[in-house]
Amino acid sequence: MLVGYMRVSSADDRQTVHLQRDALVAAGVDERHLHQDRASGARHDRPGLKECLDDLRQGGVLVVWKLDRVGRSLPHLLAIVTDLRKRGVAFRSLTEQMDTTTPHDELLFGIFGSLAQYGEHQGFWGAHDCEEQPTIRRPRDARLEANQIGR
Repeated sequence: MLVGYMRVSSADDRQTVHLQRDALVAAGVDERHLHQDRASGARHDRPGLKECLDDLRQGGVLVVWKLDRVGRSLPHLLAIVTDLRKRGVAFRSLTEQMDTTTPHDELLFGIFGSLAQYGEHQGFWGAHDCEEQPTIRRPRDARLEANQIGR
């Protein structure tokens, strides 16, 4: 079963999910299995995402329009995809044409996982717990902070 998730960042009417909805329905998602949020991707209390993840069963596929609709950081996205894999659920992103039901894209997500782990060890991520929505610390930011120490 295909289950779709849509998200826009703005709670007002400046942004709509129409484009995402059309793409998900065209990809075969039944409108009864579409879930949406009107909230920043950095928020953890997204009821639409929670309902969507609860709606997924083994053998199902979570379909999104773009990767950033699910998570705003690589570790957060990987945590969700890893949880889905453990439950026997695949992940598909229409814009990036990623589909974990294929060996090629399963390999890519494995590489992403390695990159995220490397980033944690190098201090690029602000927190190890993806539930706390880590912030990215770029090496340049660290240099600026070091220059401000002392005088």
